Amino acid sequence: MFGSDFAAADDAAVVAAIAEGARAEAQAAARRLAAIAELVRRKVCDDDERQRSSFDPWDAVAAEVAAAMTVGHRRASGQMRIAQALRERLPQVAALFEQGGISARIVSTITWRTTLIEDREALALIDTALAQRASRLSPLSERRLDDAVDALVHRFDPLAVRKSKTTARTRDFHFGDEDDAAGTTSVWGRLLATDAAALKRRVAEMMKGLCDDDPRSMGERRADAVGALAAGHDQLACACGSPTCAAAGVQASNVLIHVIADQAAIDDATRITKGEAAATTEGEAAPATECDAVSTAFRDTGGTASPRGDALRPKKRGTAVLLGHGALPTFLLPWLISRGAKVRPIKMPGSKAESRYQPSAALAEFVRMRDMYCRAPGCDVPADLCDLDHTTPWPLGPTHPSNLKCLCRKNHMMKTFCGGPDGWRDIQLPDGTVIWTAPSGHTYTTYPGSKLFFEWDTTTANLPPPPDIPPPAPDREAKMPKRRRTRAAEFAARIKAERARNVDPAPF
Repeated sequence: MFGSDFAAADDAAVVAAIAEGARAEAQAAARRLAAIAELVRRKVCDDDERQRSSFDPWDAVAAEVAAAMTVGHRRASGQMRIAQALRERLPQVAALFEQGGISARIVSTITWRTTLIEDREALALIDTALAQRASRLSPLSERRLDDAVDALVHRFDPLAVRKSKTTARTRDFHFGDEDDAAGTTSVWGRLLATDAAALKRRVAEMMKGLCDDDPRSMGERRADAVGALAAGHDQLACACGSPTCAAAGVQASNVLIHVIADQAAIDDATRITKGEAAATTEGEAAPATECDAVSTAFRDTGGTASPRGDALRPKKRGTAVLLGHGALPTFLLPWLISRGAKVRPIKMPGSKAESRYQPSAALAEFVRMRDMYCRAPGCDVPADLCDLDHTTPWPLGPTHPSNLKCLCRKNHMMKTFCGGPDGWRDIQLPDGTVIWTAPSGHTYTTYPGSKLFFEWDTTTANLPPPPDIPPPAPDREAKMPKRRRTRAAEFAARIKAERARNVDPAPF
């Protein structure tokens, strides 16, 4: 298709194919959301006694949607909200979507910005008006689309307009964006004015201690000062490299991060670091890092290429990955090592199982470095924020790397309380591969995260076939943590609170 289908077509035909593809894409998205809405209808009932469970029927459906779409739990839940709104609240918009008349982007905006409407008559009028104006909505930018939908909402239900988050009651703070450059993470948020002023003053004070030879820009200094605060410091280490600089010797903190790197990356970084050290006066010390980064390395088990092969292909560089954040740029690992980051190898576990339920620190580290993320389908929660799950439940299954994997708390509850012959089942292979079977019978295979970055043989000992697992206890769900109020009640309370803010906005 990419090579020849459009080679003989004129420009008009190519553009027509683009438009037709967009329409077909919208129709396919509408069909997918219709299927999600049907699954929600079948499995989520307001009178279900499990609604107060921490992992409620909505979560159970979200787990199946997440696996089918290969997305995380939160995004799956968002898709369910859109699907439910199209089915139950906006039938005319849904019909237009099914025909490919509007895109998934427009549908997402409409469903979000009409969430606060409670009056069914007003909602029906807005649904009709939006469907009639669909052709005018498509060319709009995101901001103009928001304004157009809000104008209609305001006409029929002024209290339902979603306001920008500009009040003290909606302050928040965020870490990371999908467009972040490698080796950096964006942070943004809204603080109380007093807190922001204190932070600004503290950062400015930390920057005053730097000498004139610090090579960083003002923006880089501010960013590094915030990082130093996060590591528990009240000083910012100068980056001039001079042993006589009063600000060069800031003590390293006990805040721990993990960087996993293959041996080639460690060797490259060490060579660079030694080269930099040789260029300085003997006895000079590099300034301490504000964060004690632990680089865990392993040896590449791949075969050695022939000299001729090495000459014909580009040099293979090592890889280093910050756990939960992806690959690091090549300059950052030497920088960490030169500033005191500890380097230690990941030890392959032995063949024998450990005798207790809780894995040792060494075994837990191996499993987390091998998996790198939650092992449920579509989930990307970093391994250091996950529980360690026995695939075959302990004590029937051993505490052994071939029977341990990382699961975030949400998916750990899914397996614990929704597992069994008619629920979620999982099988783990010695290399860490996990094969999941969903309640619907569909199977999903997930692989250790380290397999995406490294040529690391993560295979550990074969285990004997697991024994027959007894059926779940009848009172299993009674042991699940409970919500303070149901999800539906929480959702209704949030809508009520946001409408109330539109009546009586905060004074600051």
